[in-house]
Amino acid sequence: MKRRLITAGLLALALLGAGCDKLSTKTPAFQNTDLTGLDYAKGFSLTDHNGKARTLADFKGKLVVLFFGYTQCPDVCPTTMAEMAAVMKELGPSSNEVQVLFVTLDPERDTQELLASYVPAFDKRFLGLRGTPEQTAATAKEFKVFVSKVPGKEPGSYTVDHTAGSYVFDKEGRVRLFLRHGQGPAPIVHDLRQLL
Repeated sequence: MKRRLITAGLLALALLGAGCDKLSTKTPAFQNTDLTGLDYAKGFSLTDHNGKARTLADFKGKLVVLFFGYTQCPDVCPTTMAEMAAVMKELGPSSNEVQVLFVTLDPERDTQELLASYVPAFDKRFLGLRGTPEQTAATAKEFKVFVSKVPGKEPGSYTVDHTAGSYVFDKEGRVRLFLRHGQGPAPIVHDLRQLL
């Protein structure tokens, strides 16, 4: 009888310990918007600034940060790219497990050559992506990115209003986060480390 009580007591402690383990394995607490399980933003088919056809699957095994912008953007785009360059520095050696992609929303002006000089100027590992106007529109639609040309005083001097934020994909290619613009590198570094 005594042996049974001791056995039952040990079993109860083991079960209690197992329950505690389950309580301690929480899902990561992100500082940006958690998009896990989103039913859009599944992928793209574009050309990089080296002329190579690219899809999201090409970057499996790395975290992917995907930003939509254009090279003549006066504010949001260069500050986002500079912020991501700072994030890469703070990540140190782990930054080699992150791929930053800049998708142009202005393929008429953002040629392959222009992207090849603009995007790597922030970090040589960053890639610029472009497509035809039709591919660009389809990709923006897939990611629910707002985009609108605003005419300038002269033809060709337009600006492009667009969503100011970035998508993050995990190493399996699943969309996980939406990064808000202008928050500084710290919250981004925090969240990318959670996913690494």
